[in-house]
Amino acid sequence: MFLTPGTLPFERLWEKFFEGHEGRYTIYIHASREKPEHVSPIFVGREIHSEKVTWGKISMVDAERRLMANALQDIDNQHFVLLSDSCVPLHSFDYVYDYLMGANLSFIDCFYDPGPHGNFRYSQNMLPEVTETDFRKGSQWFSVKRQHALMIIADSLYYTKFKLHCRPGMEDGRNCYADEHYLPTVFRMMDPDGIANWSVTHVDWSEGKWHPKAYRAKHVNLELLKNIASIDVSHHVTSDGKKVVTENPCLWNGAKRPCYLFARKFYPESINNLLTLFANYTLI
Repeated sequence: MFLTPGTLPFERLWEKFFEGHEGRYTIYIHASREKPEHVSPIFVGREIHSEKVTWGKISMVDAERRLMANALQDIDNQHFVLLSDSCVPLHSFDYVYDYLMGANLSFIDCFYDPGPHGNFRYSQNMLPEVTETDFRKGSQWFSVKRQHALMIIADSLYYTKFKLHCRPGMEDGRNCYADEHYLPTVFRMMDPDGIANWSVTHVDWSEGKWHPKAYRAKHVNLELLKNIASIDVSHHVTSDGKKVVTENPCLWNGAKRPCYLFARKFYPESINNLLTLFANYTLI
């Protein structure tokens, strides 16, 4: 499920990834700003009805739910992966397919952050349904099993609380971003043992800026992809003065395995490097 403003810059790479695996995947595209132009036939006609998306607002969650609602109509779809226009695969299709279909969990990033970018964003107006002790944070890029996708679509109670009380420009100068808090909080309350607490999409926040590290063509080489693909611990840092670091092994059905299947954020200019790497080498 691709969440994108418009054209997907890595269609040719994804086409290579999906090649030879027809019948084992379905593509859905939510293009929030403009109709995408396609270079790969497997993406043609895969756009769903899309609405404008504003960063940090509930419209981002609406787009995710719209993608899932469309994908759930096909009863063969068993695992639902949300990707952005800057995401690339780190492994072969078979590796990704077996990893997701064989997992006993959904992959939703979820952690407790007592700092200004975490629980400071909580509003008492969410009571009694959502308490501050249950409020969680996580990356929006999820990968969920069918039963969890159905659960998300069926929810109106918690969704309404986040729509009303988690938004930019709230009281006391707080900015709450629903796409970072809604799903982690809901799953913390409804099925905490059903999620892995990390996302299978890697992103590098180590620079400590508002936006994560982005990779230009000159950064993209085999060493970078191998380094990301070999990470086997999930890493969280609180946003308060203590900057508490939590690292947990990525456990796949109880066994430690690499955490990530996809990575972002890659600039469109890196497409040729990525195609060359993907053609000659996959990190099985």
